[in-house]
Amino acid sequence: QVQLVESGGGLVQAGGSLRLSCVASGRTFSNYAMGWFRQAPGKEREFVAAISGSGGRTYYADSVKGRFTISRDNAKNTVLLQMNSLKPEDTAVYYCAADRGYYGGRTSTRDDEYDYWGQGTQVTVSS
Repeated sequence: QVQLVESGGGLVQAGGSLRLSCVASGRTFSNYAMGWFRQAPGKEREFVAAISGSGGRTYYADSVKGRFTISRDNAKNTVLLQMNSLKPEDTAVYYCAADRGYYGGRTSTRDDEYDYWGQGTQVTVSS
């Protein structure tokens, strides 16, 4: 069982930056690929970014490519999402998720392939 706790959300003006953090419980964090998803009011949850268990492979949604950076520190059981040049359309609840498939070797964009989810953190970008 893995528990995930996100933090770092808040209110920021367009063009600003935020850094989200997700801390995981457990001793085999490197066996899990990690992903960030988001859900805006009235919309379906969508993929944002993913990173493999080793951190050697990352993948981004086109909408955030070049603005967001996902990283991880396996010694601290932490995954980060650095968000720069934020836009009002980035407003959503952001969730981190853990995927145990392939011992952390894949970077899936499908939310149904993730096994554990955090409670979410709100990000609001004002225009």
